[in-house]
Amino acid sequence: MRPSPGGEPDRVVPTWTDPVAIQASEAVGGPWGRHAVTGRALFWTPLRVCLLFTTTVLALAWVKQAPCSDGNWAGWVQYTHFCYSDTVPLYGLHGLDGGAIPYLDSAVEYPVLTGLLMLTAAGLGRAYDALASATGVLPAVPAVQSYYVATCLLLSLCALLVTRAVLGASGRRPWDAAMIGLSPLLFVHAFTNWDLLAVALASLGLWAWARRRPVLAGALLGLGVAAKLYPVLLLAALFLLCLRAGRLRTWLRTAVAAGVSWLAVNVPVAVLAPENWSRFFRLNGERPADPDTLWNIAITVSDGRLFDGPLADGEAPAVLNAVVAGAVLALVAGVAWLTLAAPVRPRLAQVAFLLVAGFLLLNKVWSPQFSLWLLPLAVLARPRWRALLLWQATEAVLWVPRLLWYLGTDNRGVEVQWFFLAVTLRDLAVVVLMALVVRDVWYPDGDVVRSSWPGVDDPAGGVLDHAPDVRRLTSPRRRPGSGDLVGARPPSPQNAREDTR
Repeated sequence: MRPSPGGEPDRVVPTWTDPVAIQASEAVGGPWGRHAVTGRALFWTPLRVCLLFTTTVLALAWVKQAPCSDGNWAGWVQYTHFCYSDTVPLYGLHGLDGGAIPYLDSAVEYPVLTGLLMLTAAGLGRAYDALASATGVLPAVPAVQSYYVATCLLLSLCALLVTRAVLGASGRRPWDAAMIGLSPLLFVHAFTNWDLLAVALASLGLWAWARRRPVLAGALLGLGVAAKLYPVLLLAALFLLCLRAGRLRTWLRTAVAAGVSWLAVNVPVAVLAPENWSRFFRLNGERPADPDTLWNIAITVSDGRLFDGPLADGEAPAVLNAVVAGAVLALVAGVAWLTLAAPVRPRLAQVAFLLVAGFLLLNKVWSPQFSLWLLPLAVLARPRWRALLLWQATEAVLWVPRLLWYLGTDNRGVEVQWFFLAVTLRDLAVVVLMALVVRDVWYPDGDVVRSSWPGVDDPAGGVLDHAPDVRRLTSPRRRPGSGDLVGARPPSPQNAREDTR
């Protein structure tokens, strides 16, 4: 931090503003003092500290995953040690152990860039195996293990990019990126699947938008869609905000760049292997309700009578698909109304978080690692340690009954009711977090980002930051509590302590 002309830091100090950070700082001498020296760190800048946090958590995550890394899952070790990862069984299932190329030689059920990541990891694993065999110095390991280690290293790089992007989009709150680095959700699901690739691309896209580079932002978001479809919702959030601010030309440039980058990586594969390329889209239509969704709980409680009833093998759940589509459209309509009717234009992260969180709650598929999609958006939308940690605690807890249910009661697992209870608690935590974000949108003086520094509007907003409104659904008269959003100077340590009593 650099000191301001008045001698105070020019960035938000967490131990002055966040109750959890204030309490945690007692272990190292208490909150940062008013007269403490700032701006003279030669190496341990906020970015490097946050990257160190991320590296430490990723190292712990690897220790957790180590029992599963060699592919020997005898005795249900993947469930008893809570180290299950999709990447290990799919190594052989998709022929990567034999040099198969995703889509061309094997029908991969993921978007194209995810298949490319799988292929890259397999290539790195084979290169290591060849080097170990040729030199005799490096330890020889099973092929699946070298592949899995390469996969985890690539995903770790993605996690570091997420941390960097969130810090870049956080404005005067760089320490908010520590919420990424110290995330329990990252610890549990960093290596469960390949989702961190899409999260990294989407986060970099938001950072590029924050830097007022809409074409680059669109290209990165398009690549994110080529790894996982959810970044489309970020484009929807940008559309709603640009509609209110009268910046649709800028949004169109972003959308065109996204479309071009998506086509650039998808068209070659679609031309060379159309059937295998389209498997991802067909599978999404044919899949039944995922185990940890509200739809599956409802179907199970009704003994399978709700929606489509019993389905034949390969039969698409047409009724469920229609209900889910209608619910998602209603969600988008609700968020659109909130975006256009709020007394002050919402911040980009707030709208994006509401869309993605609502989509996960209403979608028929919520794989456990999908929750990583929410992590950077939640940190940017509402950077409060207590709420974020409580939500992530429910995500971490859910992983335990999920795997113990898979283990089965014959192997000392748990009944499905315990799993459903954990799903319900997780969903309630997400709903509460959404409600808190909606409250901040409707009463923006309570938004911690806008109120923590004078004159802050939307640090991640790019061209939207401080832009005047052009379209609104309500009259521009002041609402009680809407304020002028000029914020206030960071409180002194003494005042911060008093505010949290």
